[in-house]
Amino acid sequence: MKMDRRNFIRNNTLLYGGLAVAPSAAFGSSLFPSDQPFVSNRPSPDKRTFISEEVEKTIQQVKAAIADKEVAWMFENCYPNTLDTTVDYEVIDGKPDTFIITGDIDAMWLRDSTAQVWPYMPLIKNDNQLKALIHGLVNRQVKCVLTDPYANAFYKDLNKVSEWSSDLPKAAPGVHERKWEIDSLCYVVRLSSRYYELTGDSTIFDKNWDKAMRLIVKTFRTEQRKDGTSPYRFIRTTNAMMDAPVFSGTGRPVKYTGLICSMFRPSDDATDFPYLIPSNIFAAISLEQLSDIYGTVLKDSAYAKQCRDFSNELFAAIKKQALAPHLDFGEMYAYEVDGYGNRLYMDDANVPSLMSLAYLGAHKPNDLPYRNTRKFLLSDSNPYYLKGKAAEGQASPHSGKERIWPMGIILRAMTSVDEKEIVHCLQMLKATHNGTGFMHESFHKDNPADFTRSWFAWANTLFGELIIKIYHEHPNILGQTF
Repeated sequence: MKMDRRNFIRNNTLLYGGLAVAPSAAFGSSLFPSDQPFVSNRPSPDKRTFISEEVEKTIQQVKAAIADKEVAWMFENCYPNTLDTTVDYEVIDGKPDTFIITGDIDAMWLRDSTAQVWPYMPLIKNDNQLKALIHGLVNRQVKCVLTDPYANAFYKDLNKVSEWSSDLPKAAPGVHERKWEIDSLCYVVRLSSRYYELTGDSTIFDKNWDKAMRLIVKTFRTEQRKDGTSPYRFIRTTNAMMDAPVFSGTGRPVKYTGLICSMFRPSDDATDFPYLIPSNIFAAISLEQLSDIYGTVLKDSAYAKQCRDFSNELFAAIKKQALAPHLDFGEMYAYEVDGYGNRLYMDDANVPSLMSLAYLGAHKPNDLPYRNTRKFLLSDSNPYYLKGKAAEGQASPHSGKERIWPMGIILRAMTSVDEKEIVHCLQMLKATHNGTGFMHESFHKDNPADFTRSWFAWANTLFGELIIKIYHEHPNILGQTF
């Protein structure tokens, strides 16, 4: 199902922007009278970019279990937002192909596209159309990796000119932005691995997929910089100081450790120290997944061993370089390191983050290093944990020093084993959507009406994922009003 994407972006930005109203006065308060009916903010069925019967069934099933009418309305708006608004699906050369834009930016991020469909993955066994959509996204991501493994965002139209066309070196046709972020490639592996795990469909592992995966591993190896060099650099003319690495686009010095250098964070901001720990942990997990696929499905035991050994090498380097006693919190993870002994203690609301390590499967919530790290992240020792009149939560340097990210509040709830904490997060999410029924990229800590990105599909579907997780694991919570 296809539509005019440019008109869709314009119309929906106007729709969501027009819904802005005054900020709520306190955590958990509502902008709506208790008896007000909530009308869906979804596009009409004929304007949706993809429709899944299983997703529609899930909406009705979960929504019926939510006592808070406003939260139920938010779920109904947010959970299907990726399918409703961002999908371009077709069959190309006999194969499904799925291009998924991030929302109000008409480009596909490797990271976002996987994260945007992730909450729908459990449904693909019962929905062949949804299964084909995910298969098509695997195929599209493979094309992107083969175009440029260092790029983070792409266009479907190879002739489209990026607003960043003056970036150096000049990007290949079809590349929106060429920011080297480890996690972009990890998300490609994550999607393929999960798709096969759920369906047993090995047809995705064709020659191009194999070529792309080997290129991912080769890129990881290159960016370990064993000889101190890298072919990558990135220069942008901008007044945003974090939009490019220092030292002519090459980043700060590092000492070889076995870790992989990442010039950018998942926020698309340049790293301070190039060894970005959450992304290195994500890479170690991805290499384990590749080892399993090559060993059990593709029957290439030698390459499976290479991937497994590489993963073990990363985990050992992470333990040595990133885990260290903090003055106040015990042994915990640093966010970035440089190999010279310097460590940066903070976190960013985007995934992968230190907070998200339990979400990604790197740790269980009660593992001591994760527990200590999480305690730090939710304290005033973390420079990017903000408290304001509207809410408290994780921020990101990407949006300045006063903006909280709903994504950070969502990940806090998703990684919590404390029902009171989960309820607290739901109260804040309800209080800060500013009457739109959707999640935003960020909002001012004192004023939810001052927000960024009215159409951010990843945050929307992540909120849906949270509600479904609560529905399965803490159904009593959804019986409350917030």
